[in-house]
Amino acid sequence: MSSIEHIPADFHERVAELGVVFDDGDVERLGAYIDALLETNKKFNLTAVKEPEQAWTRHILDSLSLIPVLTKEHVEHVVDIGSGGGLPGIPLAITMPEVTFTLVETTTKKAIFLNELVDQFSLDNVTIISERAENLSTKDGGFRDIADAVVARAVGPLNVLLELTIPFAKVGGAVIVIKGEKAPQEIEDARKALHVLKAEVESSVRTTTGTVVTIRKKDNTPKLYPRIPGEPKRAPIGKKVERH
Repeated sequence: MSSIEHIPADFHERVAELGVVFDDGDVERLGAYIDALLETNKKFNLTAVKEPEQAWTRHILDSLSLIPVLTKEHVEHVVDIGSGGGLPGIPLAITMPEVTFTLVETTTKKAIFLNELVDQFSLDNVTIISERAENLSTKDGGFRDIADAVVARAVGPLNVLLELTIPFAKVGGAVIVIKGEKAPQEIEDARKALHVLKAEVESSVRTTTGTVVTIRKKDNTPKLYPRIPGEPKRAPIGKKVERH
């Protein structure tokens, strides 16, 4: 049975509240994406969600909650960091075909799955990169200062995530992340990182599925950042690390 038959009763109403208008075929492709995600999830872990009806809300609607901000930003190129099973990048790419997306995913088997989705849905606006974010956004990594917006979902706490995302954005561009109810505390914990990385939180908006936090890149990222792979998570900017 296709996921299209499990769309929640209020799904279209909640999409309309976001100001999102589907083109012909979008809903069918989103349903096919859920089918592929849940089927592949039986082979290796992509999501804790197991039921199609939950996926429409917790994955699709949550991803689409970024569209109002991306539209306001007039984006042409978006980078999705830690895309995993394609969230939020794939639903956004399906519904925003005029925007190009680069999905960054370190784990090889997940990147292979993402490439299969690109082929399945003929997503000419999507490129998959299987590499550590820290390597791509150095001065020689080829992806520094290239994105109008950088998006991320369920990648890590904000004080870690900022170092992984901000270097990709152009000066004046945005980092737009989906967080949960603890977003205010994460923002507070990231004050030092925001200062060091020359960025500031512009807005934090609760949606029906999470909290969309928009961060503005105010100036060039200092050359020191990002640090070597693993260091942002091991020693977040501004957080004292206990040494034994």
